[in-house]
Amino acid sequence: MNTILNVSQNHYVRGGSDRYFFMLAELLKKHGHQVIPFTAASAKNEPSEWEHYFPRGADFEQPGVGDLLRFLYSRDAVKSIRRLLNDTEIDLAHFHIYYGKLTTSILDRLKKAGIPLIQTLHDYKLTCPVYSHLSNDEICEACAGKHFWRALPKRCNRGSLARTALSVTESYVSQMLGAVSKFDHFISVSHFLRKKMMSHGIPEDKISTVHNFVDVSDITPSFDRGNYVLYFGRVHRSKGILTLIAAAAPLKHVPLYIVGDGEAVPEAQRMLEQKGCEHIHLLGFKQGDELRELILNSICTVLPSELYENCPMSVLEAYAYGKPVIGADIGGIPELIDDEVDGFLVPSGGTEALRNKLLWMSEHKDEAVEMGRAGRRKMETEFNADIHYQKIMDVYQQFL
Repeated sequence: MNTILNVSQNHYVRGGSDRYFFMLAELLKKHGHQVIPFTAASAKNEPSEWEHYFPRGADFEQPGVGDLLRFLYSRDAVKSIRRLLNDTEIDLAHFHIYYGKLTTSILDRLKKAGIPLIQTLHDYKLTCPVYSHLSNDEICEACAGKHFWRALPKRCNRGSLARTALSVTESYVSQMLGAVSKFDHFISVSHFLRKKMMSHGIPEDKISTVHNFVDVSDITPSFDRGNYVLYFGRVHRSKGILTLIAAAAPLKHVPLYIVGDGEAVPEAQRMLEQKGCEHIHLLGFKQGDELRELILNSICTVLPSELYENCPMSVLEAYAYGKPVIGADIGGIPELIDDEVDGFLVPSGGTEALRNKLLWMSEHKDEAVEMGRAGRRKMETEFNADIHYQKIMDVYQQFL
């Protein structure tokens, strides 16, 4: 069996790509591979026998001059990868979101060691300096995948010229150091992202689609009718949170629970107070058993995004627990939801259509249960661990 270097920024779960990083490691280990994590050092990290190889990453909270340079090129990461390669035989390196803390500085050392480099693309980093194709909460493709300087006048990174300048610089530096050229293959988590990468110059034969997965073998679904609609994820404008609140506000008899944290929380709270929405509850960040119980007792979950989602884990997790999903028809979401079968697709940003589906779910709870059953069947037959492993191995085998 092979030794796989699993490369990511974090050795703790901050978002969907981190969850996938750990899930992939477990899946590969289950099939007999050795998996070595390589991430930035952090007090938040889960323990690992390999953590003495983890380099210091740039401090994003209180950055100094050294952190700005480390964001572009990490000498610490180069030294750490050199030590790791001296001590261990690696057959293949599988990257996730590695820039910012590890940086493209490590690619050359791995390439010179003859190690195939694969990256799962969880965002639009290769074609957008702020990784999202969003500028001031609006969809944007001004950079056309390569003219990154065009982000400067638009101040795409949080409205800040300085932050945007750093993002633009990093995009050019990482391209120069091989963010595209040094990789043998890319895995896209949606057909949408793959097409977007190809339209901006990534060769068709250099990128495959492998959707995310959830191992449902130890997840017990609930086909009870549920008591409320649930949103769980980041609380950002681009996630459609304000549109969701506007849609749900008049539906006083349909409880809505919003689970998560993010920059739009204060705005969401103000909106709830102004509209007198006592049926809408901001519950903050939840994980583990608490989040599982919230999903299990819901009628359905909702993902009203207004950005290019890729393969959101929240949709797959809802299905795993037997719950249907109302999702926006944007990015890769339509690849996961069969409209009127295991949920509904609504126009992204469409308040009235979203309201109608929220109301329908609350008034047709038995039909919602059947949709949830269809979602669970989909997880068991299309997005399960065995199928995912085979697809990943099909990519690996081309380079091993």
